[in-house]
Amino acid sequence: MFRKYGFIGILIIVLVELNYFLDIQPFADWYFPIVWLGYIFVIDAVVFKLRKHSLISNKPWQFLGMIIISSLLWWIFEFMNLSAKNWSYSNIPQAAATFRNIYGTLAFATVLPAFFETVELIRSIHLFDHKKLKKKHNITKKFIHTMFTIGIITFLLPLIFPRYFYPLVWVTFFFILDPINYLHHQPSIIKHLKDRNLTIPLSLLIAGIIMGFFWEFWNYWAIPKWTYSIPFLGFFKIFEMPILGYLGYFPFAFELYAMYFFIRSLFLKQEKLLVS
Repeated sequence: MFRKYGFIGILIIVLVELNYFLDIQPFADWYFPIVWLGYIFVIDAVVFKLRKHSLISNKPWQFLGMIIISSLLWWIFEFMNLSAKNWSYSNIPQAAATFRNIYGTLAFATVLPAFFETVELIRSIHLFDHKKLKKKHNITKKFIHTMFTIGIITFLLPLIFPRYFYPLVWVTFFFILDPINYLHHQPSIIKHLKDRNLTIPLSLLIAGIIMGFFWEFWNYWAIPKWTYSIPFLGFFKIFEMPILGYLGYFPFAFELYAMYFFIRSLFLKQEKLLVS
């Protein structure tokens, strides 16, 4: 059964695409969060059709939590960009300029739900179900400490020398938070070095590049949009993104995963304390 909100999502995407040419306001100015809402509805409905359960249908509170955490996460990246200035926003309409924070928060709120819906879709087609590492790797204290140290270094370098180390923004939180998640028995990437199961890591990587394509594609046609200023690597653009920039969506997928489950674990712990 294809959920009704899936058809609503299709309608939203079609209307938004038509509005490229019609330019009906205020919808044209709020194009980006609207089209991603349609995407989320469609993908969730497809996942439900394939698996008989999905985030929106079966885990609405978790879905709502993703929306809230998503906004928080991207404001963190906006803070990191204050020094690097790798992207900036243009064509902000008057209404959106007045409520810039609201506009940004609504757009940022779609990042995590769209990403995890895409991951669930990839897992639903069982593309990587039998993919495993050939060898099991133990997670030692030295390995954990090394990852955490790399994370701190990659956090500081883009802030101190943004012109040269700006790409590290897209890996730093993975190195810092994924080992913490592992130590606290939360979902983590490095855990799969032990169990050898590559289903989740590979699904995340594919979802990252799929999301990167659609983020850049829909941004390219939007009225309020972002553009990039990337030292040394700003050549041969596909939409607004230089081609080498797309490689950043692979580690960014791991980073989103680590950041989400770290923040989620804080609320889960708090919940347990309240119950006890």
